[in-house]
Amino acid sequence: MATKSVKATASKKTATVVKPSSRAHIATTPVKAATPSKVSPIAVAAKTVVKPAPKTAVKKVASKLEASAPAKTPVAAKTASGKKSFSSSVELNVAPLPTSAKGELPKSEPKLEKDLVKKPGGSLQSPLRIFQIYYEAWQRELLDPQFIALDNSKSNSEMLEFSVFEQLSKSDYIQGADLWGALSWRFTEKTGMSGADWIKAIEAKPNHDVYFCNPYPENEALFHNMWLHGETRHPQFLALVQVLFKVTGLPEEELMSMLVSDQFAAANYIVATPKFWNAYLPWVTQVMSAANKKLPSKVRDLMHSKQADEGELHKGATYVPFIVERLFPIFLKVAGKSFKTCKIALPERERELNVHLKLLREMKDVAHKTKSIWLAACWVNYRNLYLTQVNGKEWCEKHLRNITPTEIKFS
Repeated sequence: MATKSVKATASKKTATVVKPSSRAHIATTPVKAATPSKVSPIAVAAKTVVKPAPKTAVKKVASKLEASAPAKTPVAAKTASGKKSFSSSVELNVAPLPTSAKGELPKSEPKLEKDLVKKPGGSLQSPLRIFQIYYEAWQRELLDPQFIALDNSKSNSEMLEFSVFEQLSKSDYIQGADLWGALSWRFTEKTGMSGADWIKAIEAKPNHDVYFCNPYPENEALFHNMWLHGETRHPQFLALVQVLFKVTGLPEEELMSMLVSDQFAAANYIVATPKFWNAYLPWVTQVMSAANKKLPSKVRDLMHSKQADEGELHKGATYVPFIVERLFPIFLKVAGKSFKTCKIALPERERELNVHLKLLREMKDVAHKTKSIWLAACWVNYRNLYLTQVNGKEWCEKHLRNITPTEIKFS
């Protein structure tokens, strides 16, 4: 049975995506394309039930959630020069470091020091300074010698990586740098890119204000945007951020709009100019501060609860870091319009995409570029069919209606 048509509104570039009724099923054949020998086309699903999206009500948020109060960010201490440095909660273990007040250098790891002398791309004397955060001793062995090792084991900030960015921005370690950033110890694992390749990719495209990447390009193909993606990972995520956007004055339409793949990012893999950091960090802090002041108490308690990480994949993190990492594209649309951005492609991750994911991503991008409501609706139907085949009926019954807006809107 064919799916129902999409009603377009002449005055606006929006359309209503009419989902199949309870008795309908998707029987649409995916766009035919040259299929690699190792990838078989997906079969057509039968009787995939897609119910209309219910209105999300924050009132349903459980009132008995235990609030996880945000931990205090370590206070930066002042050096003899009067500039702020890291407190004991974050330690740098690299060489060479700035001379202390007594004229002595802090102890450094000989191996790292030797590597940094040979490869100055990750040294504190380089105009490009990239730090690599780790939390446990065994993770040190996995650090890339092109990056500057950053011990964050003593930090308990609810903001996670963002608190490191804030501390670095106030420290001596980024003084004189043209570009700087801080990456996860799992950077190579997630991106498939070495430190040398990452630095080379940045140097190959000079004169940008910010460089970033997306380690999960499949999300660019399967979701309208990263906020809807978050709904599949964190319970009541969309209900929470809808209220947060409202009370903080952020553009609420961005939560349901189709975002072009070049703007997908939610991993904090960012290297940027001091000018960018000086604008971005206070903006995020201001948004989260306003949220804490203006959110209803029950919603605020939810935001600071560990319900966001029920599977404990992130060591019991609250909703805060998952919201903060998704604010990056919003900043570029609101307060950071003037900054020149460069999204770095990840060849290893791109090679892992099958033919359907590649077609879905291209289909969505073309629909966005041409503002074609018809093509966007075709993408929704193809996407729903793909998710049914890959994730199964149970997953789709739980998530599909929540991540499929009733109208097509372009970000």
